[in-house]
Amino acid sequence: MIGQTFDAIVVGAGPSGNAAAYVMAKEGLKVLQLERGEYPGSKNVQGAILYADALRQIIPDFHEDAPLERHVIEQRLWTMDDRSHVGMHYRSDDFNEERPNRYTIIRAEFDKWFSRKVRAAGVTLLCETTVTDLLRDADGRVTGVRTDRGGGTAFADVVILAEGVNGLVGRRAGLRGDPAPEQVALAVKEMHFLPRDIIENRFNLRGGEGVVIEAMGTITAGMTGTGFLYTNQESLSIGIGCLVSDFADSPMTPYGLLEAFKNHPSIRPLLAQSECKEYAAHLIPEGGYRAIPELVGDGWIVVGDAGQFVNAVHREGSNLAMTTGRLAAETVVALKRRGDKATAFHLADYKRRLEETFVMKDLRKYKGIPSFLHGNKQIFGLYPRLFSAAAQTWLRVDGTDKRTKEKEILASFRKGRTLPGLIGDAVKLARAWR
Repeated sequence: MIGQTFDAIVVGAGPSGNAAAYVMAKEGLKVLQLERGEYPGSKNVQGAILYADALRQIIPDFHEDAPLERHVIEQRLWTMDDRSHVGMHYRSDDFNEERPNRYTIIRAEFDKWFSRKVRAAGVTLLCETTVTDLLRDADGRVTGVRTDRGGGTAFADVVILAEGVNGLVGRRAGLRGDPAPEQVALAVKEMHFLPRDIIENRFNLRGGEGVVIEAMGTITAGMTGTGFLYTNQESLSIGIGCLVSDFADSPMTPYGLLEAFKNHPSIRPLLAQSECKEYAAHLIPEGGYRAIPELVGDGWIVVGDAGQFVNAVHREGSNLAMTTGRLAAETVVALKRRGDKATAFHLADYKRRLEETFVMKDLRKYKGIPSFLHGNKQIFGLYPRLFSAAAQTWLRVDGTDKRTKEKEILASFRKGRTLPGLIGDAVKLARAWR
């Protein structure tokens, strides 16, 4: 297939690349998809969250045969210090609906399933194929790709870059710079296997129900980051991640951080009797709205992680990836139907479409959060300790009257952060949240 001309070439076979390739092929376009892994999902062993609405807009009946683990009925949010956690959770039987809202998945299996759908739609997929550069005409317009395969090149009206956070092709081609260390997180994850009945008893589940735990606090050793634990059918996905810039300045290693998280008193019992069989590390874009690179140019479009499309506040990624892939594909399809060339002017319709979706609205809403968290490390150390101490003071029944306890709690916050510091943090958070 190398050397041929296509309507579109998609670089990458993750959620964004698969979404783009599938939508274009279903509309009759001739599509080539290139994946450097041995097979789609070969670089992904970790569990993840699938947001159903984004996939349902691409494959409405996906739930009939997709490799789904559990649908999430309960969300727990924990703020942790070294020995405890203060949290809240929401659980509802309403989530046991005919068309569930969220699922846990195993990315390696899900990506292979999605790829089968893509190929069935007519896409030509070449794995173990690395795109080494973009081809350009005399005017600088992208006209195809150069690969490490024999024959070397393939041509297309447009190239969709769904290559992930590293964005190697785009960087080599000068479309964007290197991702800044403070805009990328390094997450390490493990899969711990347990019998289904133990998982369901331990987390108070039945059938296909699942639980998600997301955590922050001293578990990241003063660095900007979060931890998580997801329930799968017969395994638990557990991981933790922090900004690359923070790891560079810390003696703590990613694996050491994960080991400490697993041995936290609130986490260790949940992993009891489990067997760890898989380990992976993965980069995640965390820069948000202000880190989004140029998304279109003459003959090219950027989607998914390569475009920094991750909502770090709500830990959403797959829905943004699939939505941006779908919108890019719809833009290309509309362009082909009009008979327009894939110029930056015409492809800019992709950006206009994005502006109308939750993707850009949410990223813009939280545009100040990354810098707020990076510049206020007390959020990951001091405050979790203060919350824990306050909860323990309030909940201990020791003969001290409640008014005195209230005074002790307020005094501990003023001593730990000072009143101006508390007010300042609240104001900065409010400004970043707008």
